[in-house]
Amino acid sequence: MLDYAVENGISVFGIGKIADIFAGQGITEELHCTSNSETIDCTLNKLREESKGIIFSNLVDFDMLWGHRNDFRAYGEGLEYVDRRLPEILNLLKDDDVFFISADHGCDPTTPSTDHSREYVPLLVYGEKIKGGVNLGVRKMSDVGKTIAEVLSIKAQIEGTSFAQEILTSPSNL
Repeated sequence: MLDYAVENGISVFGIGKIADIFAGQGITEELHCTSNSETIDCTLNKLREESKGIIFSNLVDFDMLWGHRNDFRAYGEGLEYVDRRLPEILNLLKDDDVFFISADHGCDPTTPSTDHSREYVPLLVYGEKIKGGVNLGVRKMSDVGKTIAEVLSIKAQIEGTSFAQEILTSPSNL
């Protein structure tokens, strides 16, 4: 989906270790950050700019510092920290912005293993043009990519099923 965005002239800002995860593919600007707090600060700075495009941020501490080290206390404190910072992000969203929160995999710090775990990950979508209270059900990451492409009016050959029609108040709004 990122490659399709770039091909369509849409900037993709990779914040955190996004450029590393995707080997720089489909990223037009990289802002490398080394912690959740730094990534949130970089995301806020990018939202304050008068720019259009995709801001794709990765909160690395959940995976590298806490999940893989089974530090459930720090993981929980990290969730509380992000919850406290979330209003800063939401307050900077423009009327036509769509905000997705998810994870690329589970990394449960309470399992005996320190590997990635197989639980489902959250998927939350927010924005002025997004219907409230929609149960998105069980989705694949390809569904998220397909949905973002549709929201951005990008024709993309992506596996998955878009749920844009389920969440947008009016498809022509964006």
